[in-house]
Amino acid sequence: PSMLCTWLSTIAGGIVVLCVSLKIFLPYFWKDLIYFLRRMRSKATVKKWTKNGIRSIIDLFMQTVEKKPQKPFLIYEGTVYTYQDVDRRSNRVAQAFLHYGNLKKGDTVALLMGNGPDFIHVWFGLAKLGFVVAFLNTSIHSRSLLHCINTCAAKALVVGEDCLGLIEKEFILNLLENNVAVWLMSTSSPSQHVHTLPDKLDKVPDNPVPSHLRAVTDTRNTALYIFTSGSTGFPKAAIITHLRTLAASLVFTQCGAVSQDIMYVTLPLYHISASLLGIGGCIQLGATCVLKKKFSARQFWNDCRKYNVTMFLYIGELCRYLCNQPCKEEDRVHEVRIALGNGIRPSVWKEFLMRFGPIKIFEFYGSTEGSLSFLNYSNKIGAVGRAGIFSKFFHSFELLKYDIWKQEVIKDENGRCEKAPIGKPGLLVLQVTEDTPFSGYVGNKEASEKKLLRNVFVEGDVYLDTGDLLEMDENGFLYFIDRVGDTFRWKGENVATLEVAEIIGMVDFVQEVNVYGVSVKNYEGRIGMAAIVLKCYHTFNGERLYKHVEDFLPSYAKPRFVRIMDAMQITATFKHQKMHLANEGFNPEIISEPLYFMYEPACSYIPLTREIYQKVVSGEIRL
Repeated sequence: PSMLCTWLSTIAGGIVVLCVSLKIFLPYFWKDLIYFLRRMRSKATVKKWTKNGIRSIIDLFMQTVEKKPQKPFLIYEGTVYTYQDVDRRSNRVAQAFLHYGNLKKGDTVALLMGNGPDFIHVWFGLAKLGFVVAFLNTSIHSRSLLHCINTCAAKALVVGEDCLGLIEKEFILNLLENNVAVWLMSTSSPSQHVHTLPDKLDKVPDNPVPSHLRAVTDTRNTALYIFTSGSTGFPKAAIITHLRTLAASLVFTQCGAVSQDIMYVTLPLYHISASLLGIGGCIQLGATCVLKKKFSARQFWNDCRKYNVTMFLYIGELCRYLCNQPCKEEDRVHEVRIALGNGIRPSVWKEFLMRFGPIKIFEFYGSTEGSLSFLNYSNKIGAVGRAGIFSKFFHSFELLKYDIWKQEVIKDENGRCEKAPIGKPGLLVLQVTEDTPFSGYVGNKEASEKKLLRNVFVEGDVYLDTGDLLEMDENGFLYFIDRVGDTFRWKGENVATLEVAEIIGMVDFVQEVNVYGVSVKNYEGRIGMAAIVLKCYHTFNGERLYKHVEDFLPSYAKPRFVRIMDAMQITATFKHQKMHLANEGFNPEIISEPLYFMYEPACSYIPLTREIYQKVVSGEIRL
């Protein structure tokens, strides 16, 4: 007995020493371990699905329909759609295209639709026929839409009823001349060659189409095209594989979500967050999604209370908009426990928690085209994720030293890249391997190759350049610092400056243009500004420039400020200098050159006076 007591005391003492040591030297060990186990379980789940024949989001959906046919799947404007309802409606879409579509398995169909049940019905219906679906940004205009359709070689375009005003007759004729079928979610058609979908849905049965049509032989095959940098007029179609869709559906599970949760999706469904993390997440959980046509800060919490919402997706702007609403006594009266998203500032994060209660905010980092992702599972305010002691099992990433002014990685005397030290910003890169592939952009090999860095540390290695500057602290937490190169972020969208400059350069009085982002007090990200050199014997025309950007750019990509320069300053390698222009901003007291402000009531760029400047920085004029 005495030996047993001694033995037990030794074990107990060892456990105490171990726990104390972990708390001192590895304070996040247990959180790291729990997240690691959840990630490993997710990885095992995908393998099990594949082994059992579940190789796509539609296969997963069909499994959930079989298990929970009467479970509410979507709630939209008060109407409830069960999993079975959505299944049968999407069957009708599949039947309609099978009978009238003249398409075959593997063809691409582009989808231009706003949020609503029909987006899900059409997406799933097309997927049931084995089509690749391309999600189009509803904010872009005809020229960019045409580029998107041509890039992904779409054989058909489905236009939602709420997007009919975005397409012009000339645009439709252009598509028809290129043998792209046009389908409208409307009972009336502008031409006998343009199909209408609602009437055909009434004519076909809701029976399932043959399952072999949707069968996926390889999860590395393309499921979706989701466009990045859609703000520029020259979007790039990121290839989303079936494996990516299945993995994305498990993210909410890693946050502790369960089937009883009710998710609120206010983000546009053409974004990967809303469609795959949101809709896909609900399918995987067998949960319910409250779908909003468009985000409304005023209605947000009322909807949460009305539908007993327990989790939602966000971007940084969304949380700030909620915090900007007038305070109410019932601000903490809700059931929300999980918020998943990216882009929330630390100050907004703190204010959000103080005002709306102890909601677990899971800030994450990820890109549409890359397979690298981080999740801030420890809820550290300000961090986008954590490189814990188990992270090496998921991906091999590095932060490289980066020259902000030259906009290129810093290399040593041997031509190899150098790692950024702890506490300093570095360019985030991900090693491209069989487990972490880069599928690239369809129809754009040049842009795909541009995203790759070769021979980074050793001959033959390949890394994906994310284009983002991140910083790691001494505890392994990662913080997003900024976009690099030609892209900045505004209103939750990435804006590629070179491509916006090309659009503005089409104006007849513009000789040269340099587009960059400038910071504005109390706003997330940076807003667009254009430095312009005028052609000889030409004058600036604010009305003409206003009409041009209105025609070719969505709201978040339009430069709100213009600076007229005599000559553009360039680097020794003939690149536009952006940093000092961005630092100078748009203050007329600092800048002696003419400045203009995009003023919607006048439909023109008007002179930026000191009075207008003060109204902008004080928030009296909203951007």
